Amino acid sequence: MYDAMEPSFWDQADQAAGLAFEMYESGELDMALTQIQEAIDINPANAAWHFNKGLTLDALERFEEAVEAYLAALEIAPDDPEILNSLAVDYTRTGRYDKALAVFEHIQQIDPTFEPCYCNRIITYTEIDQHDKAEEMFYLAQQINPDCPICFYNIGNSLFSRGQFDRAIWCWKRTAMLEPTHPQINYRIAQAYWAANQPTDAEQYFLEELRTNPGDTDVILDFGLFLLRRGRYDAAREKFHRIRELAPDAAPPLFYLGEIERALGHADKAEDYYRSALTKSDILPGPRFRLAEMAAAQGRRDAAFEHLRAEYDLDITDIDVLMRMGALFLQLDHPEFATDCFLRIVDEHHDHAEAFHGLGLALRTRGELDGALRFFEHALKLGKREPALLVETARLYLATERHALAAKTMAAARRLAPRDRRVRRYWLAVQLIVAARRIRRRLARLGLVRRLLDAADGYRLRVRRVINSKRTPRHSDIADL
Repeated sequence: MYDAMEPSFWDQADQAAGLAFEMYESGELDMALTQIQEAIDINPANAAWHFNKGLTLDALERFEEAVEAYLAALEIAPDDPEILNSLAVDYTRTGRYDKALAVFEHIQQIDPTFEPCYCNRIITYTEIDQHDKAEEMFYLAQQINPDCPICFYNIGNSLFSRGQFDRAIWCWKRTAMLEPTHPQINYRIAQAYWAANQPTDAEQYFLEELRTNPGDTDVILDFGLFLLRRGRYDAAREKFHRIRELAPDAAPPLFYLGEIERALGHADKAEDYYRSALTKSDILPGPRFRLAEMAAAQGRRDAAFEHLRAEYDLDITDIDVLMRMGALFLQLDHPEFATDCFLRIVDEHHDHAEAFHGLGLALRTRGELDGALRFFEHALKLGKREPALLVETARLYLATERHALAAKTMAAARRLAPRDRRVRRYWLAVQLIVAARRIRRRLARLGLVRRLLDAADGYRLRVRRVINSKRTPRHSDIADL
């Protein structure tokens, strides 16, 4: 069929492919995609053109379509390592990790010396938290190319995600030495220094990145947030206003300007910024939660719940935000939403003691005491040894007639906080209850007359009055028994 074509058709396809390459290089990606598709329409049997189409779609962040382009190229050139590598990378980008690993392993069988199949596999293993395998891929890549800047960058990401900030910094500095123009490398080093609580070094690398890329709004935003959290409000405000100049429709800088005003105690200005942020983006997390907090503080419970429910519908994943949302839902008497906030956390983080504590509080509010107690006990097992949790657990033990466990729990609370008035009050109250029960058991065993049992009941009534009173019980309350 193709032999019968006029030479001008082949020339036209080659010209379209050449023009596509030029446009790709100059950043005219949509036009490049149009031209390479024109070439493919004329000659669909050219694997290189399908491959170039995939690269163009990657540059446009249309990864699902890029996968299809690479698959089309592999129908023509099934064992091309470059095409297979690009396909595996996009499988990783689209969350199809098993397919990505299978393709990387296939490349390794075809050509064990193809270094990118190890280098890029570091990313895949990091994404699925198999960091030992990520390091294995790094060392295999090192045997082929010990000076690959991308390998050092990728393993740095694995180390950073594990909290090994010093090692991540070393790897990223190695990347910067091998490839000084690597995108955002100084920014990544700044983030690692920030996470390692080394603010002076973090600021140095933020500034270094902005000297290289002064218009990078991602870096400016993160630097502004860094300054905000350091309490340097004027400097942070300047960064956020700079983003507004570069990207007038951006919502995050408005939210963080509101955070500055909130920190300074300017509630009205903060509210204006939060509402302005929502005019730019109705899916931005943060503004509605702050508006809910402000409404709750003003006693406007219905408005607070409306804002908080809208924030809840955004499917928030940040742990700290979910904890605060859950606490506010409890304050607003909506334990069902609080429960879901805490469950979102424990579904992903099974050892999050604070979230289990929150679940216990939510169930207690709903009157499900046994369930609440189980969550409190689990939070304690996970290591949350705080006086407040111990007191709440002891109260539930009392409510469910487990007095010995209540006494043991309050003894632990008193050891943790011997000067805490609330802890002391409940500890003494529990001692009174245990003493009253002990007296009743002894009288019952002695078989004394009914009036002595009635006297024991009098002790129990006195204990209840002490517990319900606002004064702190005295040792004499026990001694008198």
